[in-house]
This record gives sequence, structure tokens and C-alpha cells, in this order.
Amino acid sequence: MKNYLTPLSEVMNELRKRGYTEDFNLRTECIDCQAGKFILYPDDFNIDRFYRFEGESDPADQAILYAISSEKHNLKGILVNGYGASADPLTDTMIRKLATH
Repeated sequence: MKNYLTPLSEVMNELRKRGYTEDFNLRTECIDCQAGKFILYPDDFNIDRFYRFEGESDPADQAILYAISSEKHNLKGILVNGYGASADPLTDTMIRKLATH
């Protein structure tokens, strides 16, 4: 995993220009978007790219940005998640899905 010096917001804007327009929310065993209209379980989506960011002086600024697509739902979007101490609790299946990329 590579660390990026580019601000998170700049990478998010670039991904949006590439069609990753949905904002995914991480849940314990899935991700969702559009206020829960679409619920995607690990087999329903692919992680196309990911970027790891570290704050210069604050460990709480650590984040991973995922570019995610779902053929099943014809969606492309982004998911931002903290890591380390600020990581969200997840099921083993979701941990494996996010960690394999």
C-alpha cells in the first residue's frame, strides 16, 4: 500500500471526474449509498483502486480511500475509512474484502 502526499480531497475530486460519483458508507457487514437505497455486500462490489493517507502530525488523520464499483447495481463511488485506532468495526468477511486490495 502506498502513502499519498496529495490531499484526500484532491484525490476524491479526481475520482469523481472519472465517474466515481456515489458516496458509500461503511457498515459492519456491507456498504451502502443513497441513504440505504443500495446495500452492497462483499460479493456485490469490487475495489478498483485504493489510496492510503497519513496526517503529517496527527495520527487521527489516517484514512484509506477506496474507488469502488458494482456491476450488479451499475454504481461507481468512493468510500473513506480510517485505519489503525480509528478503524470501524467490521465482520471478518468485510475485513478480508477491504484488506485484499
